[in-house]
Amino acid sequence: MAGERAANGKDADPMAAFRELRDAYLDAWSKTMVDAVNTEAYAKATGTMLDTYLSASSPFRDALEKTMLQALQQLNMPSHADFVSLAERLTNVEMKLDDMDAKLDEMASFFKTSAARSRRPADARKRKGAR
Repeated sequence: MAGERAANGKDADPMAAFRELRDAYLDAWSKTMVDAVNTEAYAKATGTMLDTYLSASSPFRDALEKTMLQALQQLNMPSHADFVSLAERLTNVEMKLDDMDAKLDEMASFFKTSAARSRRPADARKRKGAR
């Protein structure tokens, strides 16, 4: 059987017809689905279904969040809110440190310029002290 040849001289493939049929079937379904999905009615139906799902799942999600928060509190573990609060506090500390750094830089530059102005040549100081 494997050595049989078709009339055109190529090996006979008994599954070739089924593959062609499968490919034609999948192409037809693909085109049909693309046409169906790209309609306004499909978009509205999908949107309505998602809104309904989100509305129905909201109470369950809230209950799960409360349960998780209670479990974390009983285990003395931080919650998401704790991490957010800590991050905000650290951000405030960083901002205050940046402000202090800027003020220290201003003070340092002020003292450098005032020290440079108050310096006098050594012989001018001696003359003043000799009087």
